[in-house]
Amino acid sequence: FFPAACLQKKSKISASRRLALKTMMLNMASEMLERDKEEKREEREAALSERLPPLQLSGLSMQDLQTLCKELHRKIDVVDEERYDAGVKVAKNCKEIENLSRKVFEMKGMMKRPTLRKVRFSADAMLGALFGARVKESVDYKANLKTVKKEDEKKEEVTDWRKNVEAMSGMEGRKKLFDGSQ
Repeated sequence: FFPAACLQKKSKISASRRLALKTMMLNMASEMLERDKEEKREEREAALSERLPPLQLSGLSMQDLQTLCKELHRKIDVVDEERYDAGVKVAKNCKEIENLSRKVFEMKGMMKRPTLRKVRFSADAMLGALFGARVKESVDYKANLKTVKKEDEKKEEVTDWRKNVEAMSGMEGRKKLFDGSQ
């Protein structure tokens, strides 16, 4: 018999009921999104109507229209300057936040070290990288190494094996083996 925690409880809601609930939730969510969009549009219109009163162009003379255009251009320039200043402030703050977060990571010691790749570099290429084009000759490192002469090992001459067997046979051969081991 299994403990109660191991057994999975079956859902009391049928599949059709669950599907109906999901569709209802999706419908409500889409309605809420539509309402939010409508509210934002209304707020935008209210803000624009506050800042910019509706224009009365009928019955204005040519000179009045020109002064109105100059006034609108001046306002556009002011708004454009404010927009530019705000953009510069945002960029500056973003850069400062990035620098501060990098400092925090460095203080915590959580910087990720990049994995190093094996690079094959010849001696000539290394010297060329270090000294630039000044090094024209190739460096031969083997020429500067000491030469070590190997001593020839004493080689026993290979003779006929039958002579060796005859010499080792009998008591004399055993005595030679005994003397040779000491």
